[in-house]
Amino acid sequence: MIKRNMSHELQKCAAEYPAVTILGPRQSGKTTLAQMTFPNHQYVSLEDPDTRRQALRDPRGWLAGISDGVILDEIQRAPELLSYLQGMIDANRKKAGKYVLTGSHQPHVHTAVSQSLAGRTAVLELLPFCIDEVRQYGVVSDIFELIYKGFYPGVHDNDLDVQRFYRSYTSTYLERDLRAQIHLKDLSRFEIFLQLIAGRIGQLVNYSSLSNDVGVSSTTIKDWVSILKASYILFELPPWFANIRKRLVRSSKLYFLDTGLAAWLLGLNSSSQVRRDPLRGALYENLLIVEVLKQMLNQGRKPHLYFFRDSQGNEVDLLLSEAGRSFTAVEMKSSATFQPEFIKGLDVFSKSVPPDVRVDRHVWFNGTDRTTYMNTTVCNPLVHGFHIV
Repeated sequence: MIKRNMSHELQKCAAEYPAVTILGPRQSGKTTLAQMTFPNHQYVSLEDPDTRRQALRDPRGWLAGISDGVILDEIQRAPELLSYLQGMIDANRKKAGKYVLTGSHQPHVHTAVSQSLAGRTAVLELLPFCIDEVRQYGVVSDIFELIYKGFYPGVHDNDLDVQRFYRSYTSTYLERDLRAQIHLKDLSRFEIFLQLIAGRIGQLVNYSSLSNDVGVSSTTIKDWVSILKASYILFELPPWFANIRKRLVRSSKLYFLDTGLAAWLLGLNSSSQVRRDPLRGALYENLLIVEVLKQMLNQGRKPHLYFFRDSQGNEVDLLLSEAGRSFTAVEMKSSATFQPEFIKGLDVFSKSVPPDVRVDRHVWFNGTDRTTYMNTTVCNPLVHGFHIV
């Protein structure tokens, strides 16, 4: 098992708060991270029906029986415990890091944690591996191989067959989690919806178009997107349009939090197919944007991520904002050859902000050179690092 980049932030949170809550998608490594970081904590899985039954039958007595630290795994299976846990924490606020909770994020779980343990728990979000973590398994040189394999720990820990893993993951996820949340009756429509979303990575979301193509209402499409975001399958990147006089696009974009799942939904069977696919640029962009997101979450930072697009189609793939006083603007191209037109959107954005606002400009591409062109840093982040984060 490798050491996760979030370990340091997790330890700092446990030194300050009575409880730490680790949320994230299924199989992202939450349990392993908690056990490796707190090897002396008692481990309790609320997935086990006997354990869950005992805990819910006498919550106060059950929690009182925990004298030292404990990892309460899969807290979404018994959210009722959170109210009782609040009382236990308030009775002994001096005991930092005693409770470590993990959960596959579902809407009601986050609400329950926020309401019951407000001010008592730090909340961290663990996504599948980042690139630095995958490097612990060996040399990482082909970004299209990364796109194809994805980043779920099981794929890399156990060298699992990629196609089999994502087929199983999708089936389990649909049957176990989503069906219970949105009461799916016609699974085939939802499967079509997932494939359509994968085919529109990085495009402006058009709920009416999706509604027509899937054959359900736009309200249903919005509900499905909301559930997929809350379950860490999709990530919504909003547009940036504050305090600009030009007319800007206000629709969001959707990306998958794991490119391996997206590639599987697109029917791509190898890294060479990814390399040749018309959507390779969108998948490349997807991987890099989510990598920035992962790095920020691993540091316990709240991501302020946006994209820029005006009514003329001028675009910047990613903006990192620091309270509107400065921006890091990144354009992403899967090409191995840099072209001067790559900076067109960066030029438009730079002219759109007030003169006193700093804009650090970057082009990320799949070449090997690192250079500076027209006040723009040009590099391959896989080779030279994600230094903007």
